[in-house]
Amino acid sequence: MEDSSAAIHPDKTQMATVGANMRNIGKVSSFSKVSDYVYRVDAQNANIALSFVSDDIVRIKIFFTSEFDLKTTAGVLPQRTAPTQLNVNETEESIIIRTATMQVVMAKENFTLEVQDLEGGKFYSQNNVIWDNRGAVTAFNSMDSEAHFYGLGEKTSFLDKRGERYEMWNSDIFAPHVPEIEALYESIPFLLHYNRGNVYGLFLDNPGKTTFDMRTHADMYTVKADTGSMDYYIINGPQLKDVVKRYTDLTGRMSIPPKWSIGYHQSRYSYMSQEEVMDLARTFREKNIPCDVIYLDIHYMDEYRVFTFDKTRFPNPQQMMKDLREMGIRIVPIVDPGVKQDPRYPIYQEGIANDYFCKKIEGDLFIGPVWPGQSAFPDFTEDEVGRWWADKHRFYTDMGIQGVWNDMNEPAVFVESKTMDLDVVHRNNGDMKTHEELHNLYGMLMSKATYEGLREQLAGDRPFVLTRAGYSGVQRYAAVWTGDNRSFWEHMAMAMPMCLNLGLSGIPFTGPDIGGFAHHTTADLLTRWTQMGVFFPYCRNHSVLDSVRQEPWSFGPEVETVLREYIGLRYKLMPLLYNLFYEASQTGMPVMRPLLLEYPHDKNVFNLSDQFLFGSDMLIAPIIRPDTDHRSVYLPEGVWYDYWTGEKFTGGKHILAYAPMHVMPIYVKAGSVIPEQSLQQYADQPTDGVLRLNVYGVGAEASYRHELYEDDGRTFAYEQGAYNLVRLNMEEGAAEAAISYEYAHKGYESEHRTWLVRFKFAAFQPTAVEGLEQLSVSQIGAADAGWAFDEAAGELLVKFAPNAAGGTLRIRG
Repeated sequence: MEDSSAAIHPDKTQMATVGANMRNIGKVSSFSKVSDYVYRVDAQNANIALSFVSDDIVRIKIFFTSEFDLKTTAGVLPQRTAPTQLNVNETEESIIIRTATMQVVMAKENFTLEVQDLEGGKFYSQNNVIWDNRGAVTAFNSMDSEAHFYGLGEKTSFLDKRGERYEMWNSDIFAPHVPEIEALYESIPFLLHYNRGNVYGLFLDNPGKTTFDMRTHADMYTVKADTGSMDYYIINGPQLKDVVKRYTDLTGRMSIPPKWSIGYHQSRYSYMSQEEVMDLARTFREKNIPCDVIYLDIHYMDEYRVFTFDKTRFPNPQQMMKDLREMGIRIVPIVDPGVKQDPRYPIYQEGIANDYFCKKIEGDLFIGPVWPGQSAFPDFTEDEVGRWWADKHRFYTDMGIQGVWNDMNEPAVFVESKTMDLDVVHRNNGDMKTHEELHNLYGMLMSKATYEGLREQLAGDRPFVLTRAGYSGVQRYAAVWTGDNRSFWEHMAMAMPMCLNLGLSGIPFTGPDIGGFAHHTTADLLTRWTQMGVFFPYCRNHSVLDSVRQEPWSFGPEVETVLREYIGLRYKLMPLLYNLFYEASQTGMPVMRPLLLEYPHDKNVFNLSDQFLFGSDMLIAPIIRPDTDHRSVYLPEGVWYDYWTGEKFTGGKHILAYAPMHVMPIYVKAGSVIPEQSLQQYADQPTDGVLRLNVYGVGAEASYRHELYEDDGRTFAYEQGAYNLVRLNMEEGAAEAAISYEYAHKGYESEHRTWLVRFKFAAFQPTAVEGLEQLSVSQIGAADAGWAFDEAAGELLVKFAPNAAGGTLRIRG
């Protein structure tokens, strides 16, 4: 049928003219080498650059002029890698460029392009590229009935994006986030195409409006850029983890965040006064509910002017910061980009005097309404403007503030288009472009300026930045929350696939507003959402001003007790959570993961959207419906233990989990080591000095490996070697076991001076542990070292102080 994708089949589009207003690349006329890793293809209607970033990443950029411009956006890091080898074979029909792991094959007759493995198995196939007279370019790429799609950052609907269409255009959406919404606050134009166990990634480096359409055609998906260049990267797998790692090699990874930033956060739009904030903090401490951060929304400011405090509501903010820090609580204030148009306001004065604000090409200042009224907007595409904005944060850091919340930075403007006029011109460090071309970069560049300012001003302490808007690479500067959700069960459920795809898109530090921002939460919803939310990388309860209160004690003592337990559980699991953030900083792997990432060949998890993995070994199965105390849980292959009861299950099947209000189903995979610590009320509070290593046994003749990372959780001293990296190996036989450990790196004096290794479900009853005295279960808690066997629980407990030189403890049966 001519209305299907067959209408643009290459065989039908060999001519230069596709339609009255459409063109395609046409026939290749020449091929040449530009530099070591860059090749040029000249064709009838366009020219193409092929740049090899590594053996597994090829960049394809299409030009409509003879000049080549190989600059990238700020989303891409300067190239740090290169292919180990490149071999070119040109024939009359095709051009083939081979790396050590893949080959790019271009047909000269009509410039179709494939990327294949070295045996000729194609994994990416571009069938055509067309464009209209206004420069909107569309690429048509093959897919078949076995294709599944992931990534694309912050999008609604389920985990698998097949059958969906999404736009990349950072948008302030307050209306309910329903599946049909095609654009939200973040634009991450990175698509993962999974097919029969093999995966590749496509990253379109274009910060204007782009579209990914997996819906319209049965056998093709399209990628469209409305303006700017068609500049994209094909990233080889073949595994999902390989692609995520290589994509984050390209766009960067987050630094290890300060430990306080991964604790529990409390917010509201707004806490209206200094007195209310102090009362809130005291209540957390009196009720023994852990908390690290309280947020200040826009009402803390003087008529919403950024870099100000309202002197009536907050008469002494510096003293407030000091008093809160003594309680172990930090303040994170909101900072928006809109600068109030006020000739008496110093920030506006400086921006005007130094020409720092966005303008039209004729020189007229762009002024738009936001919270302060008519406002100007800094042009963050200019490095000088970013440095100015960064320096303004001394207003906060001089008070002891170490984290900032960037909101409204799409940028949101209270006009019909919801954003800045598209004909605003950004100076872009001499490479002038319109806002239409750079829109999606604005929020990331604001967060970059914020992060760099805080890092410079905090004297070695790590900053925390939270952003609503962003583009690929934003993970280098900020955590991302999913914006103005609502207190709907559907929004709670949607948070899982949304944050899972953000994680697959290179952004590991993500989470929704727990309890829902708008509308009114209920006791049931807040309980279930908090149980789920404490296992999200970013953990904040936030609600709108006119909604019911949703602090943890808002629904009475029964709900408060459950929330206290689960928030406390996050703090007990802090060693595991912090390790996962370390892993994200090194490899790009997300903290919360779709089961697909760890079980890529299990068809039951291809679109599993209502449960997730916390790291690789803890399975979280939230209750996402009201008045519900049972749910189906899918356990993948292996042996799994109920975290609460210890009940053992064989995986590869569904089970029915019982989950009364105080229980959220959690399962731990046999063969894993789960580190825990004593309960804290805030992340910097000293623990009891004991690291608890829970070994979940498989049975006889098993071994378990775990890598433990530690640093001070506060400064960048780890960059100079002030950290520990310990490799543990536990072996269990029919009548003996051993605990071995070695320091791959030892540069930090750990607060965990003692380890308590707990072999859960031990395969045998021990009689001795080499070098340690046998104690009773009741004695071992107070002892510095020793071992005990809990016959009732079937658990072996071994307590000792680790030696910097490493060591082995042998256990005899």
